[in-house]
Amino acid sequence: MPVDLVVRSAGFAPVKGMRHRPVARLELDERGAVGDRAWCLVDVGARRVLRTVQHPSLMGVVASVDDSSLALTLPDGSSVDAVPEASGETVTCDYWGRPVGLTLTEGPHASLASRFLGTDVRLAAAPRGGVVFGDPVTLVGTATLEDLAERLGRPVETGRFRATLVVETDEPYVEDTWLGTKVGVGGARLRVGVPVPRCAVVDHDPDSGAKDLRLLKALVGSRPTNAAGEPVLGVYAACVRPGVVAPT
Repeated sequence: MPVDLVVRSAGFAPVKGMRHRPVARLELDERGAVGDRAWCLVDVGARRVLRTVQHPSLMGVVASVDDSSLALTLPDGSSVDAVPEASGETVTCDYWGRPVGLTLTEGPHASLASRFLGTDVRLAAAPRGGVVFGDPVTLVGTATLEDLAERLGRPVETGRFRATLVVETDEPYVEDTWLGTKVGVGGARLRVGVPVPRCAVVDHDPDSGAKDLRLLKALVGSRPTNAAGEPVLGVYAACVRPGVVAPT
């Protein structure tokens, strides 16, 4: 029988790169959290999906979904709320070495985001898992976050690591020992994969995108690194039995 984990928080961003927000109820299936990174912003000319590490200010933008309507709210309070309609145009972008077909949309979202970023972008609908780097679910333990907070002398926000699930743990970095195992989260079951490599995104405030820590450097000095020299923290996971997760 799989080990059951207690989920303390769950979250995702409906638009890739925008603020990672907690949710009270999360539906997991074989392609990850339903609604996670359903849209992305695209530089059509460059055929490039905008990524958080290159555009950290995106973390200041709040995206929320109500039925089929997508609302975007900028840090200054300006917002749009509309149903993204397919324009009939598609674009294929390279995403971490693999082609991803995206459906461009019409509506006010692109003009708001373009004004905010200072460059022309389009809002695109992404296939499930299309703009996800590794396995669609990521896990981080509470003891890991507590240990980092103690080392840094300040709280470490759960959103800084943009984890799908933060789970209760007693031992820092115990997630490293879960590789290849199955765990239960709510009504779902996950198979834990490889550790999550971390980039400079962790140095930015998860609500504003402003750089406020040198956390990546601290991780390089204290955590294992992958072949690219990136420190790892938390683990990827794939859903092997769909279910609903409600944090406690």
